[in-house]
Amino acid sequence: MEKTKFQIEFDLKSIPPALLWTYISSPSGLKEWFADEVTLHGKRFTFRWDDGAEQTAAIVAQRTESSLRLRWHGDSLRHYFEFKILSGEMTDSTSLLVTDFALSYELDDARDLWISQLENLRITLGC
Repeated sequence: MEKTKFQIEFDLKSIPPALLWTYISSPSGLKEWFADEVTLHGKRFTFRWDDGAEQTAAIVAQRTESSLRLRWHGDSLRHYFEFKILSGEMTDSTSLLVTDFALSYELDDARDLWISQLENLRITLGC
């Protein structure tokens, strides 16, 4: 069954892009909102959650302080998840655009999970 691409844009007010970058690209930043334990070996992140779940994701593309694209271990080469920082210079606003893929019957759950995770990020950043 084919996965469907979806995106969620999350407003993070006036958080500096450089600060947001540390929260989406470093093990210590990701540990604050995405997973309970995060390690990075070369270009491979390992994510662990308190329920015992563990997943690895490889960095497939990166633009420092702009975007990070990862692929879950075992996923098709066409599928990835991506964090992209969007900055509005005139409005002094910052948003995070998340792109991911999910099976059609899992789309709502996948969106809800990202919204929950991004809300954790917003709380962590204090905005």
